[in-house]
Amino acid sequence: MTPELDRIDRELLRLLQDDGRLSNAQLAENVALSPSACLRRLQRLEADGVIQGYRALLQPDAIQRALTVFIEVTLSGQGSHALDAFERAVAACPAVLECHLMSGDFDYLLRVAVADMADYERLHRHTISALPHVTRLRTAFAMRSVIPLRGYPL
Repeated sequence: MTPELDRIDRELLRLLQDDGRLSNAQLAENVALSPSACLRRLQRLEADGVIQGYRALLQPDAIQRALTVFIEVTLSGQGSHALDAFERAVAACPAVLECHLMSGDFDYLLRVAVADMADYERLHRHTISALPHVTRLRTAFAMRSVIPLRGYPL
């Protein structure tokens, strides 16, 4: 069941997507609620799974992960066994930032972050191509980010 979100819920979510470090007092002031009412709303949004967690956004260059790579993965088959085995294995790969089951010409789309081409070659050769049921990889390198990761429109 999808929870109903009113105007205040949406504004709280927008504010948190812009700055997840806002205090409850700052959030409450921005949406014209008492701190206790604001906290109850946030706790409800968390309990309902609307807010799944809080993270810091890191500068890729600062952590030697400046190269973003998108990898189209084709598996040997689309049966549950192949999909489950691949998904379990790819979940254990720390370099994989995102993995999406896709429709269309390939089965999965991965987004990875690596230091450079040599780092990607190592990842490709020893990790991604060795995942269960992988038969084809097609890679695209991001030249630069035009619109970086941002929040959902509310």
